[in-house]
Amino acid sequence: MQAARGTSLSPEDSDPQHPALPARRARLLIAGVFLLAYAVDQVTKVFAVRHLTGEPDRELIGQVLQLRLIRNPGAAFSAGTAYTEILSCVAIVAVVVVVWLARRVRSRLWSVGFGLLLAGIAGNLTDRLLREPGPLRGHVVDFLMLPNWPIFNIADICINAAAVAIVLQAFRGVHLDGTRQVEDEADEERADRTDSQTDSQTDDRTDDRTGDQPARERGRS
Repeated sequence: MQAARGTSLSPEDSDPQHPALPARRARLLIAGVFLLAYAVDQVTKVFAVRHLTGEPDRELIGQVLQLRLIRNPGAAFSAGTAYTEILSCVAIVAVVVVVWLARRVRSRLWSVGFGLLLAGIAGNLTDRLLREPGPLRGHVVDFLMLPNWPIFNIADICINAAAVAIVLQAFRGVHLDGTRQVEDEADEERADRTDSQTDSQTDDRTDDRTGDQPARERGRS
């Protein structure tokens, strides 16, 4: 990355405690997080459909966390149940955007966040594409229930965890490439000071040459 006025700024210098990743390692981390989270989401949904269909609620952690199978045609919190096809198209666009932005990621936490976000979106999109009643109209399998909270699934957890990571990185001022906002500003200030010093030295040399010229002319006369 090149800062303002030609000042060099490399991602590796952005955070000594959390150095930026090479492009290949960042993409491998995103892919690893995505595959693991996506697999967990799909396996748990298969388990829920197989073992919870037609069954009463099951306690997983007492009354705090229970299992109840529902099929949700809408978005999070069962919103937009009449717009399943539109939600499916929005999810497809979201997957494309996340994959496109992921190419720029060089930060570990950004990589984890993007992997979780992609897994969450793709996990629920898989349900909309492959489950009944048909492509783009499929109902999402939800089965985790907390007190006074809408029923959700692993993909929803991934999306919320990704949101936390993204907000944290934005709050810390860390860009996708691992550089920090404060360091960009500091480099710009250093570049401004360097330019000012260079201009001052140039003016001094110009004044010296201008002052020496009359003396040389008197010497020749």
